[in-house]
Amino acid sequence: MSRPDSVIVNTIVRQALVSAEEVMGANGLHAVLRTSGLERFAGNLPPNDLQPSIQTSDYARLNQAIESFYGRAARGMLRRIGKASFQYGVREQAALLGVAGVALKFLPEKQRIKFILNGMADALKKSNSEVDAWMEEKDGTIAYIERTCAVCWGRQSEQPVCHLYVGSVSEAVLWATGVEHEVTETHCTAKGDEYCRFEVGAAKA
Repeated sequence: MSRPDSVIVNTIVRQALVSAEEVMGANGLHAVLRTSGLERFAGNLPPNDLQPSIQTSDYARLNQAIESFYGRAARGMLRRIGKASFQYGVREQAALLGVAGVALKFLPEKQRIKFILNGMADALKKSNSEVDAWMEEKDGTIAYIERTCAVCWGRQSEQPVCHLYVGSVSEAVLWATGVEHEVTETHCTAKGDEYCRFEVGAAKA
């Protein structure tokens, strides 16, 4: 893959590991860490700061290990981990996300969605200058796009694989609107696309 490997900061790795343990249990997380060669994080979470912690390739391998370990159940588990990761970010890094003290209830729904997706992109760019992520509104459809997605770095697949990211975007939209929306990954760099694109669809019934 032409995109160079880079480094992810402690707080993002920490929120992923805390969320994974919440969803999979301590034994499940430790098994996945062994499988992915990241045993150093077993019972030893990185601190909640913005110091570099883990290579993008390792983060992608962690996601792939969860898929391999849990098989058909992995997609749902990764989405739950993504949801929990966003909740962690709001609790622990509200200022970084730009949501500290924000009142969205007076804004139209579309503005709320755009606000939180811009917040996610800005937070990632603040934590890593190499991140290329943005919110797009085109033909009435809102999407979150990242050209530097760590979930699928170096991976190849016929189907989109960024299930954790789908969960995070879904939870972000739910947080902003109070309503669950369909989120679909329409493009994925693991498929050979130029970027990963997560389209926000209609509210779920």
